Amino acid sequence: MNDENEQQHYKNRSVWLRGLFMLIFIFFMGVTKFVTVVVVGFQFLVILFTAEKNNNLLNFGKSLSVYEYQVMLYLTYNSEFKPFPMGDWPKE
Repeated sequence: MNDENEQQHYKNRSVWLRGLFMLIFIFFMGVTKFVTVVVVGFQFLVILFTAEKNNNLLNFGKSLSVYEYQVMLYLTYNSEFKPFPMGDWPKE
């Protein structure tokens, strides 16, 4: 690759835009990790006191893990699909 091609690549707007999206999704991953811990803790308490799983927490936990998977695929360049909030929230 010659110097002119390298300079054009560094100025490529789509590369910088993806980098910006990656930073945003890295922040969202931190938030989702915290939310996951809260969901896990709350589900544990629900089971401890009622001996039954909360179906709403089960469904939310599943969609949250699918979202985390989608973000990881995007961050590792295995997908061009932009997860929520640029795309739809996973259904499950």
